[in-house]
Amino acid sequence: MTVRILTGPLLAGTLCLWTATALAQQSSGPAQATPATPPSAAGAQTPALPPGSPLIGRPENNPAAMKLAPVPAPPLATAAEKLPINDLKAPKGFKLEVYASGMPNARSLALSDKGTVFVGSRLQDKVYAITNKDGKRQVHVLVSGLYRPNGVAYKNGTLYIAELSQISKIEHVDDQIDKSPKPVVIYNNLPKDEAHGWKFLAIGPDNKLYFEVGQPGNNVLHDKDHGQLRRINLDGSGAEVIAYGIRNTVGFDWNPKTKDLYFTDNGRDWLSEDLPNDKLNRLTKVGQDFGEPYCHQGNIPDIEFGWGHDCKDYVPPVALLGPHAAALGMRFYTGTMFPAEYRDQIFVARHGSWNRTVKFGGDIALVKLNKDGSVKSVEPFITGFIQNNNYVGRPVDVMNMPDGSLLISDDWNGAVYRLTYESGKKVAGK
Repeated sequence: MTVRILTGPLLAGTLCLWTATALAQQSSGPAQATPATPPSAAGAQTPALPPGSPLIGRPENNPAAMKLAPVPAPPLATAAEKLPINDLKAPKGFKLEVYASGMPNARSLALSDKGTVFVGSRLQDKVYAITNKDGKRQVHVLVSGLYRPNGVAYKNGTLYIAELSQISKIEHVDDQIDKSPKPVVIYNNLPKDEAHGWKFLAIGPDNKLYFEVGQPGNNVLHDKDHGQLRRINLDGSGAEVIAYGIRNTVGFDWNPKTKDLYFTDNGRDWLSEDLPNDKLNRLTKVGQDFGEPYCHQGNIPDIEFGWGHDCKDYVPPVALLGPHAAALGMRFYTGTMFPAEYRDQIFVARHGSWNRTVKFGGDIALVKLNKDGSVKSVEPFITGFIQNNNYVGRPVDVMNMPDGSLLISDDWNGAVYRLTYESGKKVAGK
């Protein structure tokens, strides 16, 4: 398939209101409550949902389905002493501790050459910076006034930030931690759809910025500007579409050995409680199509859009990550602190389901690979974010640290955790 070079403005989608409504509901008190709406008269129609609402497609005559809706995160960060660190369970030999807290809606992670950890957010307007000096960590608000600055990436002194409809940069960022620097926009040729509009950002082996443009709704046909992966040069030029048929990926990384791009992709809602699964995909050449919304999890034709399409015509996933698991950030483990069996394997943050009566996910999963890059197994690795079918935390992203430890962000509590292997010994020969 030919790579499409993007030129000219893209068609901006209609802004949906569901996220803003959810936030308003979190912050409004009893004084803001509106009077109860009287029962509708016989034959009255249910008010239409805003474009992109996650409730579009919910079976109205099914009591169980009608109880399901997105689970809003607490608006404030959890106090450090109340973080659920004791609820989280890792395999023997591993230790979890709080790395930093006090960052509402802490999401994607990036690391500077000087050891500063940058943390994006989706529901806040802020990007945070965690500095570490003389063993003491301090959380700073690097910049505020942004719109859904979920994605962060770092290269050679410059921090790149992906908002809903633009990508910007802050040069010499480590020298401006407490100066509230103003980001400089480098790319704004993006839709403004709220549904799946927040972005993950990473810099590939080719020194280009990679990001997704999600599907603008639960299950809708993609136009030429949605459901894809793009890349640009670090100055914002040379935009390309490199992959199609993607519903919503909020995490990707490159295999250290093959340099293939692996990415998570969230499956559609309201097909059933157990189907479809979220996916782990593998991009082996530019222009591949992964099937959404015509085919789900590689083998389920969509009940609405699947007519006339064959799942065999699309690239199948390399692994299924569970029903409505909300698989988000992922990284190949490249450190030397953990035992050798974890080297070059994938850790995936499964944020956890809302579109399911019994919640699934809410963990860090370990994806073990074969030598050829295919998947050998997927298994829970860190559990406990779900207690009695309720969230006590929700992992979003994972990131390698220079000492071989792994950081994990939790947007439910506004915190970042650190995973270490207690032996502290480097793997022989690595």
